[in-house]
Amino acid sequence: MSLNLRNVCIIAHVDHGKTTLVDHLLRQSGTFAAHQSTTDRVMDSGDLERERGITILAKNTSIMVGDTKVNVVDTPGHADFGGEVERIMGMVDGALLLVDAAEGPLPQTRFVLQKALAKGHKIILVINKVDRPECSDGRRIKEVVNSAFDLFLELGATEEQADFPIVYATARQGWCTTNFDEIRDYLDKKKTGSLEPLFKLIVDTVPTPKILPGNDFQMMISNLSYSDYVGRLGIGRVMSGSVKKNQKLVRQGITYDPTGHEKSVNENFTVTQVMTYMGLKQTDVPELVAGDIGVIAGNENFSIGDTIGSNSALAPLPRIYVEKPTLAMLFSVNTSPLSGQEGEAIQSRKLRERLLKEVRHNVALRFEESETSDQFRVLGRGELQFAILIEQMRREGFEFMVGKPIVLYQFNADGSRLEPMEQAVLDLPEEFASDVTRIFQERKGTLTKYEGQHNDIGKPRVRLEFEIPSRGLLGIRSRYLTATRGEGLFSSLLLDYAPHKGDIPHRMNGALISDRSGDTVEYALLSLEERGVLFFGPGHKVYEGMIIGEHAKDNDLNVNPCKEKKLTNIRAASAEFLVTLAGIRDMSLEKSLEWIDEDEWIEVTPENIRIRKKILQGNLRSVKRSERIQ
Repeated sequence: MSLNLRNVCIIAHVDHGKTTLVDHLLRQSGTFAAHQSTTDRVMDSGDLERERGITILAKNTSIMVGDTKVNVVDTPGHADFGGEVERIMGMVDGALLLVDAAEGPLPQTRFVLQKALAKGHKIILVINKVDRPECSDGRRIKEVVNSAFDLFLELGATEEQADFPIVYATARQGWCTTNFDEIRDYLDKKKTGSLEPLFKLIVDTVPTPKILPGNDFQMMISNLSYSDYVGRLGIGRVMSGSVKKNQKLVRQGITYDPTGHEKSVNENFTVTQVMTYMGLKQTDVPELVAGDIGVIAGNENFSIGDTIGSNSALAPLPRIYVEKPTLAMLFSVNTSPLSGQEGEAIQSRKLRERLLKEVRHNVALRFEESETSDQFRVLGRGELQFAILIEQMRREGFEFMVGKPIVLYQFNADGSRLEPMEQAVLDLPEEFASDVTRIFQERKGTLTKYEGQHNDIGKPRVRLEFEIPSRGLLGIRSRYLTATRGEGLFSSLLLDYAPHKGDIPHRMNGALISDRSGDTVEYALLSLEERGVLFFGPGHKVYEGMIIGEHAKDNDLNVNPCKEKKLTNIRAASAEFLVTLAGIRDMSLEKSLEWIDEDEWIEVTPENIRIRKKILQGNLRSVKRSERIQ
């Protein structure tokens, strides 16, 4: 049995239209019947993906173009989910590079494209959103094409890779063209189009899958899923041979000994189910053949990077390699006085199991035990990656605590510290450039590029590029959005490790800390307003050691937010005026991660996000910053 196959992924920055393009590829290829109703962004299946408008997990689908089956992998566009990107590059033979016609190539575009070029993949450049007002005269589109070509050369593309075909598209309207001069006709409705030119390019440009010599079955597990009926599912590309149901196979994986060293393991099992992708569904097939992307069941120990084969004598395929994490975060059992009142107060065993489950599915995350039995360290790429994990666990009904994200250092032979450096690319109105430059320079950022952007509509914009330590980016996003009044775009990419840049100021203010348990009272909060900024109003449960606001000075201040007004039988000479709180700072999960210091926890429950001190008793902790932050 043989198939006419093509395997492609879609590379794009966040919000450049990647998932929308997949929607129209599915519709126009006949994947959905005429009577089927579909939601927009069908590939963003998770609640968090739909809410945030980003792709977090790599997903598979397939379309039929004539007699050719095209497997399409929708990849994340954010560098925090780079582990998802790196592990699927071995599943495909080509890529669609989707670039916004006005914004051009951005850091995450660069990050994923570099991986694709290194694998030798053939790239098709898709210039999307050519209907944007900034592109009305076509000049910006040509500038973006030139920028993309420069990026290919900068990333070491071969001569063949740099000779890429170009498609101009508006994915939202479901049309594209390979002829630049036809764009205006499509925009003016003089012509109606479809994605047919893109279908043809995929079939003609992307090579057929490379198949390893020999008839022995080998498959690399690149993703995992789960079925209530057959258990764990291994998803990957068949590198050679074929497999049928009830066939005997061997899993070549790794395990770890008590000292943490890798140890290879071979495990025999019988295949209980064989599936492939037909549209968005996993469909049973009699046989899975070389080159196809499919799903097999029969082993509960499938792990990403395992090689599944028919012969244990064959060497396993090279294991998936993911770049090392740059941040660490401490997860802890919830020890607050309100523990268990709003969710499931999990024990350390269950917290450990949940984090290990996440690490098994996401190769970009790592798990470490800590010195304390009820605390565990998770290592990852960025704040957003941690925030997504925390939000997922919170929605599962768990209560737990997390600490401040900590940057992971490396050390030279002489003992000097090296820290991760990132390239931050900012797109913002020109009038805010000086304020933003000052903010980034305070965080040890070095301005490496300043360029004006062609824009005939609205405010003139500029693009700034900084080289900045990863720890300098912690907490900077909200300040940046405030400085640009919400009009700035922000993205970053890990560069390399460099010598430590010195101290970076974090939060200079102390905290307002409740000195007792109870419910907050408006009378008490009104008297505390002049002391700083409050995080919530009256009627909230608090406990000793819980942070209720930010102090106006650099030291912590223990306060009583539960004090009620004493009633007397003497009337005031003047009438009492209605007084309300001036303003409350709403502390979301992301804002809390940016705000906390090393001696504080974020308490996460399904209903609330609270900030507290690690030491609750006021008489056991210092209020001076120099003594509490080492």
